[in-house]
Amino acid sequence: MSYCVNCGVELEASLKNCPLCHTPVINPNELNKQMPPSPYPTDKGQVEVVKRKDLGILVTVVLTATGATCLLLNLLVFNAHLWSLVVIGSCLCLFVFSFPAIFYSKTPIYLSLLADGISVVVYLFLITFLTDSDIWFWQLGLPIVVILTVYAEAFPLLSRFFPATVLSCALYIFIEIPVFCVVLELLIRRIAGRPYLLTWSAVVLTVCVIIDFALITILAKKRLRNEVRRRLHF
Repeated sequence: MSYCVNCGVELEASLKNCPLCHTPVINPNELNKQMPPSPYPTDKGQVEVVKRKDLGILVTVVLTATGATCLLLNLLVFNAHLWSLVVIGSCLCLFVFSFPAIFYSKTPIYLSLLADGISVVVYLFLITFLTDSDIWFWQLGLPIVVILTVYAEAFPLLSRFFPATVLSCALYIFIEIPVFCVVLELLIRRIAGRPYLLTWSAVVLTVCVIIDFALITILAKKRLRNEVRRRLHF
């Protein structure tokens, strides 16, 4: 039994219009049949996701082509200096840096950081061919890269034994900064032939030591630690 949706009068099954108000009688089961087709396509298109392999091929081709073309240009046209070594070293560093993200994401972080440090060392060594002497590389460039690589390796190593929180990471950073500054000043004084004295690095060391003691105190006291986290929304 059906009724008119407008006036409510009882309708017979064969009627197509209400005899009282002439409202069309619509069968809900036939709505899909009566609705006109949509002018828009029903299939939802989706752009195919770029595969990591294809992206790796693109990066490799671009970096290789850049280094090769600059080398040929250097040898055949602008051959006064080996400036192409700078470009080749940059391409090598970019390839090594992007390797874990593009080619193999399961690369151990220790191996990845070590490869990054080696690529930077190779890049600096290539620059030595453009300078009159390589003393700066052996006495300054290489030690700095080695120290920074060791520092970078220390972060994931420490996170395995200690909780990696914002405060603990800040403590690690403010311990490493003064050590690096002291070693850097001593290296600069060595290459310049000056006495081994601390000047500007002593200021950095003093400030960082104060910050380190404050961070150690906060980490040691649970109430202070929770208050800092609450205040800074950690």
